[in-house]
Amino acid sequence: MSAESPLHLAVALDGTGWHPAAWREPGARPHDLLTAGYWADLVTEAERGLLDFVTLEDALGLQSSHPTEPDGRTDQVRGRLDAVLVAARIAPLTRHIGLVPTVVATHTEPFHLSKAIATLDYVSGGRAGLRLKVSARQDEAAHFGRRTFPRLGPGDHDTPAGRAVIDELFEEAADYVEVVRRLWDSWEDDAEIRDTATGRFIDRDKLHYIDFEGRHFSVKGPSITPRPPQGQPVVSALAHHSTPYRLVGRGADIGYVTPHDTDQARAAVAEIRAAQAEAGRTGDVLHVFGDLVVFLDEDPAAARDRRSRLDDLAGSAFTSDAQVFTGTPAQLADRLQELHRTGLSGFRLRPGVVGHDLERITRALVPELQRRGAFRRAYEANTLRGLLGLARPANRYAAA
Repeated sequence: MSAESPLHLAVALDGTGWHPAAWREPGARPHDLLTAGYWADLVTEAERGLLDFVTLEDALGLQSSHPTEPDGRTDQVRGRLDAVLVAARIAPLTRHIGLVPTVVATHTEPFHLSKAIATLDYVSGGRAGLRLKVSARQDEAAHFGRRTFPRLGPGDHDTPAGRAVIDELFEEAADYVEVVRRLWDSWEDDAEIRDTATGRFIDRDKLHYIDFEGRHFSVKGPSITPRPPQGQPVVSALAHHSTPYRLVGRGADIGYVTPHDTDQARAAVAEIRAAQAEAGRTGDVLHVFGDLVVFLDEDPAAARDRRSRLDDLAGSAFTSDAQVFTGTPAQLADRLQELHRTGLSGFRLRPGVVGHDLERITRALVPELQRRGAFRRAYEANTLRGLLGLARPANRYAAA
């Protein structure tokens, strides 16, 4: 490795790619989207490139070209499989790479999620994580009928009413994470005795009530699933501004940020580090990953032409919350190393077209970074926490 700290790499998988016209590209395999084999092939390719983990997108409503409500388009991918179930299905087919499905805290219960991710950690042998997400979309709330939200357009998030809704959702998400983490600890590591001679399967004194009482949740515990192999699977969240930065600083292991230049990257890292210190977590390892959408070819002009062709098919120029990089793997390596020096731990790359750009990441970008001494040449751990340099935490309920 170089003198700099190791660079971590992940990919964010969503359908056939992050460009809305990606499904129309040769090799996109739109007919396979709802098959386990499709997702197994993608994650196997990511593991071939020695990536730290993959994230799997999910939501409680159909995909939409509008950021806050449904659209009526029929020329883009609509419909998806459940991300946690996909991760559990493909876990036995991989050995090292981390599996991080997206889960929506809004409208769901932390008890259910805690045992689902604990189960994924068992199925994968300690490679599970989650990407926490909140939602203020009216159409998603209507699926559950338990709460309502005001209509929020893209420009409403900075209004007093919009900020109040967002702040409330992220405060609820912080409680959600706390409940999930307590439930993972509600069984001590040696709670299961399994002694056939005495007939004792568990030590009941090593199962603990969590007795969480908050504004949003009241959860007794313990979990029905023993403590996961990692102790605490990896918690991550996407953050665009101060409110989610505080969530990351308070309770996450990884925060994904979307800077478009080095100054924005430094500012995001500084704000998350300040939130981490305020939460009393200064000594904890907390990764900050930069998100980029990537269109990669060996010739920069080919990458630009491909993106332009996709834009024509979609009927508009592609835009994203994250920086959109169009160029060669070597140019992307330059960009990642430049951003890495701002304090970012690593990067989560969103392939513009999965069928094309994922292999450009694993078979061109990764070798380029390896030549520079900036990325691993072999997996050095068998758990996701191990790959990220996160220690297995002590159980909060176990006697010292």
